Amino acid sequence: MLSLAFSAAMLGIEGYVVRVEADSAPGTPGFAIIGLPDRALGEARERVRAAILNSGFSYPAGRLLVNLSPADVRKAGPSFDLAIALALLGMDEQVGRAGLQEFIALGELALDGKLQPVSGILPMVLGARNAGFLKLIVPACNADEAALVSGIELYAIDSLRSAVAVLIGHGAKWRHRTATPVLDASDESVHGDLVDVRGQLAAKRALEIAAAGGHNLLLVGPPGCGKTMLARRLPSILPPMSLHEALEVTKIYSVARLLVGRAGIVRARPFRFPHHTISQTALVVGGGGALVKPGEISLAHHGVLFLDELPEFARSAIEVMRQPLEEGTVTIARAAGTFTYPARFQLVASMNPCPCGYRGTRSAECRCDDAMVAKYVSKLSGPLLDRIDLQIEVARVPFDDMVRYDGGERSTCIRRRVVAAREIQGNRLAEIALTCNAEIPGNAMRRYCELDEQAMRLLARASAKRQFSARALDRIARVARTIADLAGDAAIAAEHVAEAIQYRSLKRLGAYDSGMSNCGIASPSRNAENSPGENWRPAQNGPNSPYRALASSNRIS
Repeated sequence: MLSLAFSAAMLGIEGYVVRVEADSAPGTPGFAIIGLPDRALGEARERVRAAILNSGFSYPAGRLLVNLSPADVRKAGPSFDLAIALALLGMDEQVGRAGLQEFIALGELALDGKLQPVSGILPMVLGARNAGFLKLIVPACNADEAALVSGIELYAIDSLRSAVAVLIGHGAKWRHRTATPVLDASDESVHGDLVDVRGQLAAKRALEIAAAGGHNLLLVGPPGCGKTMLARRLPSILPPMSLHEALEVTKIYSVARLLVGRAGIVRARPFRFPHHTISQTALVVGGGGALVKPGEISLAHHGVLFLDELPEFARSAIEVMRQPLEEGTVTIARAAGTFTYPARFQLVASMNPCPCGYRGTRSAECRCDDAMVAKYVSKLSGPLLDRIDLQIEVARVPFDDMVRYDGGERSTCIRRRVVAAREIQGNRLAEIALTCNAEIPGNAMRRYCELDEQAMRLLARASAKRQFSARALDRIARVARTIADLAGDAAIAAEHVAEAIQYRSLKRLGAYDSGMSNCGIASPSRNAENSPGENWRPAQNGPNSPYRALASSNRIS
């Protein structure tokens, strides 16, 4: 006799409903599961059989067949155990077949019939609600996560017997309340306070601009100058996540099994700090195999990805970030299908000026020759560096400034300015559904980052001297827009553009004079000598660039 139950599964980070069809036929007893199950799901035969018998129910006789539909999508994990068990019990009316079809059942069964938690509950519950299912049975350990989805009738159970009680109409005991989650900033994790950083006023200013506009940041300086300390404190000045952003992050963490032991929604912006030995695969998809999980760049969605000692990472791992930095997503093709994960993060990276770290400093003598420096720096390609909006030199703080430090601004003060700037950006970009200047697309630059004539001429002169790419020009304009927002100015002025330009002018270090020809940063002095009077060639700038009009009207002096 045919029995039907419903469960849910994940495709990437999106949930979808799975039909669990159970049938029996006369013959030698057996149990088969079809519908592209993986090995863990194939072993459900033994778990379900033991759980049914140890819970005091009768096990169906004959040849049993369970089909998981849609049958052309690979199914993975033990979350189908409960639905399979209920479908088998429905074949001989131990539970009502009609009532069974109103529920989505999720959970892994232990051999004694107890229910174990599973990963990915939040996206699966969202997928079930979107498909029209409003009654869900989930493990008690997953109840707080499932309760983030409003408008559903949720039952949090601890065993197969409890699930059967819910289905036969005695579920009031296990009814779990759902409510719209509330974001409480006091629950955010502590990343330190910028008041702890002594000196480094220029770096703190760059950090504030990066937080206000969502810009990527590169810190370059000798060992011990405070690069890591600064990067770790960026989350303390970022604006709080919106409810939509928090739900997106929670979905990703649920799929990645990072919500174990945590109750409810993820409130703090992610801060991911992978080791430099991480592989390209782990950075993008969290490991190998046919079925992929979110990697570090997706776990940093709506937060910060910090890569300390950037040139020490494998070049392949670094280069794989180019597309996510531009698009905000990463798409992976595997045998099980094509998966798209969100990856809109702020990249913060740090590096030394040379392998020993002391190139261009007075505190120690550099032991690296030009060839070593060129090899070290060449790991960073020009296209990658072009996507980093702010490139800052960080020097060691003098001894007197360290011992006489009288404090600085606290992160809370800086955060208020950042939040105010983000509100300005959110209002300006609301019609194209964006939240910060770093996300402005190229075809909208003319509209949202318009420069006055004086600012345009300044940018044109800088471009002629330093041969900025079209992408770099757009990013300079976005940073200038953020600087203007922090100042409360409606228009982008020349001083805003001048400050934005200096954040792409690494010129102190000898490494950059000898090695940057290999990685895309041109030497300012060399370019100034070669092209002081050239026109700004429009071929180097995209058709949507807001600066293109200068090509025919301005001479660079």
